[in-house]
Amino acid sequence: MFDWTTIDDVLLDMDGTLLDLHFDTHFWTEHLPLRYAERHQLTLAEAKGLLLPKMAQLQGSIDWYSIDFWSRELDLDVALLKEEVAHLIALQPQVIPFLQRLRQLGKRVLLVTNAHQRSIELKMRRTPLGEHLDAVVCAHDFGVPKEQPPFWHRLHARHPFNPDRALLIDDTLPVLYAAQDYGIGALLAIRRPNSQLPAHEVTAFPAIEQFGELLPTLERHRQSSFS
Repeated sequence: MFDWTTIDDVLLDMDGTLLDLHFDTHFWTEHLPLRYAERHQLTLAEAKGLLLPKMAQLQGSIDWYSIDFWSRELDLDVALLKEEVAHLIALQPQVIPFLQRLRQLGKRVLLVTNAHQRSIELKMRRTPLGEHLDAVVCAHDFGVPKEQPPFWHRLHARHPFNPDRALLIDDTLPVLYAAQDYGIGALLAIRRPNSQLPAHEVTAFPAIEQFGELLPTLERHRQSSFS
C-alpha cells in the first residue's frame, strides 16, 4: 500500500477507525431517539421520523458532530445519555499493537477527529487510547470539520508536518478526499467501521478491514530499520 520509510506522521481518525462505530451508530439511531420519545411521549418510530432527517440534513457539518448543539436542539443532556450506553465503546481489533508498533518506530501519532470534546473525554476514559498518542486534535477547536479544506491548514499550523510524509487513516470518504486535495501523501480507508455491519466496498483508496493487516508491514519495516 505504501512504504513506511516515507511516513513520519500518522493521522488517525477515532470513531469507525480506532474505535468500533457500533457505539455511535446505536446511540444516534436508537438510544437518543428512545430517550427523546420518552421525553415527548412519542413512539420510537415517531421520534426517529423527526430526528433522523434532521440529523441527515446536517451531516458533514461541525454541528452534526457537536454534543452541545444537539443538547440545545433537543433539550436533552446528550453527554449524560452517552454515558448510559458507554459499555458499547470498544476498540477495533489490533489497534493497540498497531499503535505500539508505530511508537516503537518513532512515528508521530496524532488522533485527528471530528468528535466533540466531551465525546473524546468519554472515550479516553473508557479505552487506553490516550496512552499511545502524541496529541489529540479536535475539529471543534478549529470550528470546521475534516471534510472542509480550512481544517487541514489549521491542523498544519497547530502541529506542523510534511503532508508528503503523512499518512491518514479514516473511515469517511469525504474526509479522505479532503485530505487528498490538501496533499496528504498516503491515504488509507477502513472497510468495516461498524463491527455489527458488513464491510464496505472501497475502490477510491487503499483499504483495510482491521489493523492486524498492517502489522506484518510494520514488522518488516522494524527489522529493516534495525538490521
